[in-house]
Amino acid sequence: MDLRREASGLLTAVRARLRGRDLALVAAGLTFYAGIAVVPLLLVAFALTALLTSPDTVRELSARLGDLLPPELGAPGALRALTAAGVALDPLEFALALLPLSLYGEGLRRALLRFVPRRDTLTGWRGRLLGLPLVLITPLLLYPLLLAASAMADLTERGVPLGSLAVGYYAVLAALTVPLLWGFGVVGPGHLRWPALVVGVLFTAACLSGFLQGFVLFLALPLALGAPFGGLDVVGAVVAISLWLFLLHLVVIGGWLLTQSLDERLRAGAPGRGSAGELGTPGHLRRGQR
Repeated sequence: MDLRREASGLLTAVRARLRGRDLALVAAGLTFYAGIAVVPLLLVAFALTALLTSPDTVRELSARLGDLLPPELGAPGALRALTAAGVALDPLEFALALLPLSLYGEGLRRALLRFVPRRDTLTGWRGRLLGLPLVLITPLLLYPLLLAASAMADLTERGVPLGSLAVGYYAVLAALTVPLLWGFGVVGPGHLRWPALVVGVLFTAACLSGFLQGFVLFLALPLALGAPFGGLDVVGAVVAISLWLFLLHLVVIGGWLLTQSLDERLRAGAPGRGSAGELGTPGHLRRGQR
């Protein structure tokens, strides 16, 4: 198998799927839903992790994570406030948080539908309900991440920064794999075959993990975020986080498109069943060209 030819075919297929679609607009729409859902999601995750372990354990491990975050833009303080609010959620607040949290599933399904030639009914409800089961496993994802953060802090204190970076990268990669598998395979439209789904998700998770390492570096920059907004630092911080979420969702959508293209390539069979141009073009587009 010619890996270069296969990679070129996949990239050609991705470009074909993007034809006629405004990727930036789709990513911006998904970012809007994420902006609503991200804080409730983190609050619920901290609350469930506190139930799985204990509030003191979550506070202690979160403090270790805060030690790793650069203080320039106030990230450690924001993490402390988020942790305190999460472990203190009462049942009513927990239930209320599920509503905005579920909107991300709707946004993800709506965004991915832009690249699939199929009709969908009750899109909003489907996305919300299909995404909610992930809430149950958030403590199983967050707790290992907090343990990894504690190990990273220990490695940093021992003067092993590369080891700390490696632990962080692979811990985030592993934690992202399950939500991406569920998001691409269940919340997203269509039916992806397992080989394509696993490869596409691992590739996307690896890209996102590296991207998030870059976000941590961004937090270390001595920036006056409020300068373009009349000195209103809160506004600048919200805009900066929104921009990073937008870029993150460009990566997510790109990973989805690559997974789709790989799935279609595997369905097409061995090389030689069609011209190189056909192999690089989605099936629904080829049918429209004939």
